[in-house]
Amino acid sequence: MPQKKFIGAHVSAAGGVQNAPGNAAAIGATAFALFTKNQKQWRAKPLTDENIDNFKTNCQKHGFKPEQILPHDSYLINLGHPEEEGLKKSRAAFLDEMQRCEQLGITMLNFHPGSHLKKISEEECLQRIAASVNMALDQTENVIAVIENTAGQGTNLGYRFEHLARIIELVEDKSRVGVCIDTCHGWAAGYDFASPEGYEKLWDDFDQIVGLKYLKGMHLNDAKKDAGSRVDRHAPLGKGFIGEEGFIRLMKDPRLDGIPMILETPEPDIWDQEVAWLQSHL
Repeated sequence: MPQKKFIGAHVSAAGGVQNAPGNAAAIGATAFALFTKNQKQWRAKPLTDENIDNFKTNCQKHGFKPEQILPHDSYLINLGHPEEEGLKKSRAAFLDEMQRCEQLGITMLNFHPGSHLKKISEEECLQRIAASVNMALDQTENVIAVIENTAGQGTNLGYRFEHLARIIELVEDKSRVGVCIDTCHGWAAGYDFASPEGYEKLWDDFDQIVGLKYLKGMHLNDAKKDAGSRVDRHAPLGKGFIGEEGFIRLMKDPRLDGIPMILETPEPDIWDQEVAWLQSHL
């Protein structure tokens, strides 16, 4: 039977990107996320031919195809930065991340949209984010820029489906833009993953505002804070406000088949159990 859902976690790439596929396989994952460089530094050493070859070999060995891999860019990047220097730095770093994916044969890069820092309007910030994406797409091939919804902490944009839709509207090549929905972020932003009615409404709204065809991945995290709190605090599955039923519903939903579903829950020691639990509800 073909795999309906690809389930994994954001695994360590310590010692080199080539180690990530083995780390994912060790927890029984059929998908994984990784950082292709140190996420807390602006610059990193280029990938070596050895890194690249070993990464591809290990992906093949453990059965990971490009559509099962959803890397995350650096947390330092702000593609909607209101100041020229910060924007320039962010755009250069984002391009580097896209190029690393290209080198590794990865077809998606997940990123947080950006923050206005109270210095420009939301609309201007969204326009800058889209312009940043357009620049990176112009200089790369075959990698989809995947926008992650946010919890809406501080001045971060992307917590409303309308923000995601506006960025997509302004991206020139629609075939190379998509969305990753983080359940904890969505919950914190006021989207109800817990009740059956709320669950249906959020996906109906997403389809009308953004379009389900743009959904390229998900982050599966329970939430430590209540719905609409705008506070991003991940909890282990079933140990937060969303609860077990919310995640079982996600596993049973055929609309979400065929995309990487990535755990970023706070206890890596139980990722293998969480992966197995999710897989048991397919």
